[in-house]
Amino acid sequence: MQATETTSRAPIVTIIGISVVATLFLLWLVYVHPPSQEYASRLLFLPALNALFNAMSAAALVTGYSYIRKHNIAAHRASMLTAFAFSSLFLVSYITNHALHGEMRFPGHGPIRTAYLALLISHVLLSVVALPMVLITFFFSLSGRFPQHKKIARYTYPIWLYVSVTGVVVYAMLAAWR
Repeated sequence: MQATETTSRAPIVTIIGISVVATLFLLWLVYVHPPSQEYASRLLFLPALNALFNAMSAAALVTGYSYIRKHNIAAHRASMLTAFAFSSLFLVSYITNHALHGEMRFPGHGPIRTAYLALLISHVLLSVVALPMVLITFFFSLSGRFPQHKKIARYTYPIWLYVSVTGVVVYAMLAAWR
């Protein structure tokens, strides 16, 4: 392996490492860390805010996709940076919500619970996959590696969009059965 290959892979390895650490932290926060009862009644709007950030991210993703189809690169870039900003705000809000309130359990029963759990599992698993993919896709774009960007973006886009949309659906299902 040549030195340039090693140095060109270093950012990708770093992104994957950061993604693994972030995922482990989120798993610990959601499933191990007990929320403080002192803050249980504060910031109860966070789940709705999370859904809003996911919806805004999805809208920006679809907008960005439409711009790239029209070869409007500047508008595409602005839309994708907007989607990234909304997804980042979602992540901060999500971490804050789970630190304060812990995990939310779905109260429905029967087939609707099965459907909810199937949706939630696909959402969570694909969000773990989406994180490094989004970061790598952005890295390729921002570093001017457009052939690599285009190659991975065709997979990143539908996964990121699915995660954003199903985040809203998960919230709506929880809210409807509360």
